[in-house]
Amino acid sequence: MDSQHKSSIIGVLALCGFLVGGLSIFYNAHSAEEVPAETQSAQPVTNCFESRIGYSSVTRVENVDPKYGYPNVKCSQTTGAVLWWGDPFAGTIPIGEMPEITDDTRGDFSDAVVKPREPQLHYFMGPNGCKTCHDGKMVPIPKNNKPRLIGMHQDIVENSLKLMHGHGALWCLNCHSATNRNKLVDRQGTEFSFNQPQKLCGSCHGENYIDWRAGVHGKRIGSWVTGGKKRWWVCTECHNPHTVQVSRFNPLKPEPPPPLPRGMTNANYERAKEDQH
Repeated sequence: MDSQHKSSIIGVLALCGFLVGGLSIFYNAHSAEEVPAETQSAQPVTNCFESRIGYSSVTRVENVDPKYGYPNVKCSQTTGAVLWWGDPFAGTIPIGEMPEITDDTRGDFSDAVVKPREPQLHYFMGPNGCKTCHDGKMVPIPKNNKPRLIGMHQDIVENSLKLMHGHGALWCLNCHSATNRNKLVDRQGTEFSFNQPQKLCGSCHGENYIDWRAGVHGKRIGSWVTGGKKRWWVCTECHNPHTVQVSRFNPLKPEPPPPLPRGMTNANYERAKEDQH
């Protein structure tokens, strides 16, 4: 092989190496532009909330769905809220019997489930829940429903005579049973489970209750099909009844928009070029 031919081969190889190296540099730079630096280095959030901060906390657990390898939840790095559920029905129970309402908003409860609230009473108070203290002996059963200043539960209500619900018209025992503190109670004395606070809330907030049953108030996840399995969020998962007048929903920082499809420069489809798809 003469020296001129060798020089040609070396030149071709050098050119190929230059092209490959250039493409690699371009690809790495382009990838860095698509994924912001803070996202590349950010650690995944493993603790987030389902409805309101400090109340509906959930910890991310990997591979709860072995078939697909999904975690139980994906947490937002922007807001700290749950973005989606790998298993939307984990830890739920049937919503229980719901009263009939004879109109089009009677609700689709045939396969509705909720996250139970009563286990929280037992988690914080022991196996007897609120009855641990409110057993009629350690804490006597009140003789009447007259409002009075109480010496406990300031972490829930700082001043029991200034309950931030009902604009001063309500007191603790208007909603909590005087004889069975593990239950809620309405104005007629009907007791309700903490798993079904909507029955108590709906006795006063009728318009919101109708909207909730119709699916235009509150949150649902699961099947869109009528009669399909759905998880419903009950009132107290989103609203704190003890501080409702001061602790309303604060705006959350929105998630960044998804990237546009390749070749599309405008998210407004009406303004986009006709030959773009």
